[in-house]
Amino acid sequence: MGTEESIITILTPTFNRRIELKALYRSLCSQTAFVFDWLIVDDGSTDDTAETVERWKGDAPFEIRYLHKENGGKHTALNLGMIQITAPLTFIVDSDDTLTPDAVETVCSYYKKYQPLPGSRNIGGFCFLRADSEGEVNAGRFPESESISDYCESRINAGIAGDKAEVFLTEVLKKYPFQEFAGERYLPEDAVWMQMSAQYTLVNVNRVIYICDYLEGGLTRTGRRMKIHSPYGMMYRSAMYLRDPRVNRRTRCKMMLLYRIYSHFASDQDAQAGRTDAEQARSRELVSIRRTGLYHFMKLPAFLLYLRWKRVYC
Repeated sequence: MGTEESIITILTPTFNRRIELKALYRSLCSQTAFVFDWLIVDDGSTDDTAETVERWKGDAPFEIRYLHKENGGKHTALNLGMIQITAPLTFIVDSDDTLTPDAVETVCSYYKKYQPLPGSRNIGGFCFLRADSEGEVNAGRFPESESISDYCESRINAGIAGDKAEVFLTEVLKKYPFQEFAGERYLPEDAVWMQMSAQYTLVNVNRVIYICDYLEGGLTRTGRRMKIHSPYGMMYRSAMYLRDPRVNRRTRCKMMLLYRIYSHFASDQDAQAGRTDAEQARSRELVSIRRTGLYHFMKLPAFLLYLRWKRVYC
């Protein structure tokens, strides 16, 4: 175990990913700086993840912490993990991904450069690049090698979609826990990133520190069926976009369409679960939006897509 004080906690939610987790462990052992600890939150795995992690604890040049919880989805694992973190920075790294050898050193160098944080520019963290194992950068690079902007402007309105490698100030991230809806196991992370962007900026850096090859069975690959079974989470995500007046028209139209589609699935889910009026009202309040002309315009196309998706995926 390393003796240096942790500047970063690498937070990894996992579910039945023991084999893939080994690759991440090896990449952490290969870091050029060990000013980090690794917090693994096991979201109800039924494989031998716990035993595997226990064996690593005695050999790793950094501290490893392990938490186990009942299966509830990645976002619930992140919520549990965030409560435990005391390091100034939090880096969420999925269990089937890896880091470049200089990832921790790179993050620390930018953290040092921009201290004190958040400061007058309200910096809430840093955003680096992800690439696949062949070196192809996910969703492209930023226009400048280094810039400061919020998530909405630098990613959504700039058309730079897809996953990047965000490292947040822990004190900022803790202000924005992931919303949890009863019986649902999915909430896209950008729902939280959009909330944060109203108050905080990120330092965007054109440097790859995160290696990601999307695997079959991973959250990104499981697709629409998973989202249909978490309709309130998907409505909540759309609402975070629709409540921000800065969001461009194209994205606003897309999010309104999705909001209305998933509202039908939410009604179906409520009926099947036999939820009380009070339970339904609470969830509806969390995802409520202002009913504009765009809301009414999307009524018919949303209903037709709902019928199609229901036939194909349910």
